[in-house]
Amino acid sequence: MSFAAPWAALLLVLPLLLFRILPKRRIAEGAISLPPAIAETFRPTDTSPARRHAHTTLLILAWVLLVAALTGPRVECILDVVPASGRDIVLALDLSGSMEREDFALNGAQVSRLAAVQDVGARFVRGRTGDRVGLVVFGDRAYVAAALTHDVSAVAQVIETAQIGVSGKATAIADGLGLALRRLREREAESRVIVLLSDGQDTTGAVDPVAAATTAKTLGVRVYTIALGPADLETAPETRDAVDSETLRLIAAAADGKTFRVRSTEDLLAVTEAIDRLEPSLADSPPVRGWQEYWPWLASAALALLATALGLQAREAA
Repeated sequence: MSFAAPWAALLLVLPLLLFRILPKRRIAEGAISLPPAIAETFRPTDTSPARRHAHTTLLILAWVLLVAALTGPRVECILDVVPASGRDIVLALDLSGSMEREDFALNGAQVSRLAAVQDVGARFVRGRTGDRVGLVVFGDRAYVAAALTHDVSAVAQVIETAQIGVSGKATAIADGLGLALRRLREREAESRVIVLLSDGQDTTGAVDPVAAATTAKTLGVRVYTIALGPADLETAPETRDAVDSETLRLIAAAADGKTFRVRSTEDLLAVTEAIDRLEPSLADSPPVRGWQEYWPWLASAALALLATALGLQAREAA
């Protein structure tokens, strides 16, 4: 328990000071003699000590409660809210056919690349409380799977239920990046971020993905890229489903971001932790604290006592 204005308690002695300082009211004394017939029509005033004491007690209690309300008694509490961070994040997820390859381990079992991404990515998104998060998926074409929203749990569920083939089995990296950029370019967020994850090379050739990343930089959008898969196109060009990590590196460099090379589930977890450090989430910030105020209850009680005292006075005067 604490008080917003503890100095207000000094007002408790104000009636005593006024009683001593103000001059006492003189009561005019006199006597009048009335004929018996007229005197019988007058009703004597009720001046019983009990009623006078009750009236005084009510006024004293009302004053005490009013002063107590002015001190602002309150109790600190933790609010069950998270403020908006002012950050917009769009995940651009590759759903090409190569994501079906089972070369990742998860909980001791061999799983596909997509399954590993779904598990780690959903946990990453759920930890972005306070951010607006959206999801773009791409294969032959790019689609918005989840619009930007503060409901991070809903976006995480979309990631967990994503299926290969809904957008084709090619790898339109430029389309995925371009669509994510279009979702962000008209936003007025303090920070706008794209997390682009791919395990292949751009196969459409319609738009240069590095040029799209340069556009992102001019719009103030930062791009992080994740190159997923055991083999690189530069070092093992003959390997099936080798990832074009060099292009992903150039995309990140062009958009003032950072690129990450992922060959295992452990690498993927490390990437999400690194992005959390680069783009801090409000979920890890101190809880929002507020105050439970009690002065309205005290003020209401004081007004009720004052109304009762005035009612007694009115009855005495009637």
